[in-house]
Amino acid sequence: MNEEAVKNYRIYFREKYIPERYSGRRHLATTVTVTLIVIVISLYNLENVQAWEWLTIPLALFLANFVEFMAHKGPMHKKTRYLEEIFQRHAVQHHSFFTHEFMEFDEEKDFNAVLFPPEMLLFFFGGIATPLGILSYFLFGGNVAWLFVFSVTLYFLNYEVMHFLYHVSEDAWTSNLPFMGFLRRHHTLHHDRDLMNDYNFNITYPVCDLLLGTYYRPGKDSS
Repeated sequence: MNEEAVKNYRIYFREKYIPERYSGRRHLATTVTVTLIVIVISLYNLENVQAWEWLTIPLALFLANFVEFMAHKGPMHKKTRYLEEIFQRHAVQHHSFFTHEFMEFDEEKDFNAVLFPPEMLLFFFGGIATPLGILSYFLFGGNVAWLFVFSVTLYFLNYEVMHFLYHVSEDAWTSNLPFMGFLRRHHTLHHDRDLMNDYNFNITYPVCDLLLGTYYRPGKDSS
């Protein structure tokens, strides 16, 4: 898509999908606040954590990275029965709003094209974190359950904030944070329409991209 096509799509998206009273700052603040509350509650409920129980954190973070990879590679980029709305929201809308040549927000309302809608918070906590936390409780005890909820919630917050930062201006101070340039380029390559269905599915850290052969770097095909 050229610059004119992207501009026209952004105008169409804002008019069709973003409510007039939408606030990008409020959307971002809600996501951060809700997830931080869950993180604090999880830590508060820990009691006399044993050494082996701390292993829950790296294991849960790796699981979250794998789920991120599989969800992105799967229903977010392939039409899947009962999950067509996810494909539409991501592969069609998000990738039309942002291409590898036009990655930055134009205005605050554009936050809507990156951040998960509020109902996704309910789905994440009610449909994923809570059931798996309860299962962890019955299998391994309270500390493991709370550490699991802490870890996956932290990962979700990390996902949302980092994905947001990939689309702010390159002149923003956050773009100069350690490793941000590398991670931003990794995601920008994914927005290339020639690559998006095959490479760079991790949005946070390309762990599973590296392990499962979907990590792309410029010049890879010619090497």
